Amino acid sequence: MDAVVAHPEPRVRRALARNGHVPPAQRGRLAADPLAMVRAELAAGPRPRPRRMPPLPDEVLVALLTAVDDEADVLTADEIAQQLLVSGQLPASFRHRALRHEHPAVRICGAALWERLTPAERGALRTDPDPRVREVARHCARQEDPAAMEADLPEEDCHARAGILTNFAVSHTVAEACLATGRNLEGLAANRHTPAHAVARLARAADPEVRARVAARADLAPTVWAELAEDPDERVRTRARIQPLPRTRAECAAVDRVLACHGHDCDCPVVEPYEQPDPDWYRACAVSPEVVLRRVAASCPTLPAGLVARLAEDPDDEVRHRLACHHPSAPPATVLDTFVARPRQRPHLLAQSRLPRTGLAHLLGHEDPQVRAWAAGDPSLGRAPVALLADPDAHVRRAAAANPLFTGAVLDALLQDPATAQGAAANPGLPAVRLHALLDRAGLPR
Repeated sequence: MDAVVAHPEPRVRRALARNGHVPPAQRGRLAADPLAMVRAELAAGPRPRPRRMPPLPDEVLVALLTAVDDEADVLTADEIAQQLLVSGQLPASFRHRALRHEHPAVRICGAALWERLTPAERGALRTDPDPRVREVARHCARQEDPAAMEADLPEEDCHARAGILTNFAVSHTVAEACLATGRNLEGLAANRHTPAHAVARLARAADPEVRARVAARADLAPTVWAELAEDPDERVRTRARIQPLPRTRAECAAVDRVLACHGHDCDCPVVEPYEQPDPDWYRACAVSPEVVLRRVAASCPTLPAGLVARLAEDPDDEVRHRLACHHPSAPPATVLDTFVARPRQRPHLLAQSRLPRTGLAHLLGHEDPQVRAWAAGDPSLGRAPVALLADPDAHVRRAAAANPLFTGAVLDALLQDPATAQGAAANPGLPAVRLHALLDRAGLPR
């Protein structure tokens, strides 16, 4: 690591900066790199992007957020900081700590949690000694001012209008106009600021998507909830029924994240939410008769061991597969089953130490070449996977040739065959003398 961090060739340092297999603390050493492009690679995060982005250490985040411009750089410090803010490497917990930091650029980062801050924390930002922090606080405060929302709302349909109507305080005039014209009702239905009388009317909207958004709210009146629980649309009924009142915004958001997944093989990023439900709620979800709630529990990485074992035996495939992808203590057998059944999860699972590397003989004849290739590398097979050296898939042949069960003359022959040479060159059974001979033949100096 010392050699790479100080390497004179920038592309070497940039490769380290985006390598997702390198621990964040080691990658973070490049925050002090003299070249802006290297720091930008670090700020952008690993590529390819992992499902669960590992956060950078606090001191690295502070260094990137408080950097100053160098006239010789092709990127400004602010451009690099903006990449960091959308990279997923900055956890919500850091933003809370940032509010008390001595540097104004870091405190500004904490202001992004405005709606979740206490009155005292908001007041501290409004009266901050730095004018930049006060300006950000003023802008954030406008989000909760119905008059400011009405003044800022574009008339034409656009991303800005949709964002304001979904997230900002809603004036009575705007709410009535939307209800009268039927515009932007989905946004109003999801907006936590929408007045209760408007929510009750949205619960009777003709569009079931709007009613489903209402059914997902944490602040429903009991009469509105009861009405939605009997809705003619199954999706609306289900969304209301699986979470009886009372319920919190954090709990509703956890359910919505599961329901929003794109099919049974969703590979959306796994992000840390700004608000976490109570751990007891997750435990209750794990034993719920509602399969959606058990899927929510399987997505919680802090679920205790007894409930992890219970969910690993759940009759619902999606519960078991979610557990394999999200919980660090998911049983290896469950992880392997998910690897076999869910191809889109494989890049994520291949980076996990929980995925079994041995005991894979039963998968040598699997119809999926990726699964055969994984089994072909098993060093505990008992005998070398000779049959897979002639597999029609090149990845399977390469993985088989890399199996350490091949030794001696057989391994030498694999090195001579173009179909298996690359895999054989990666075989851990090759002695140092043989490796040096291969490098000599490739023309690489000692």
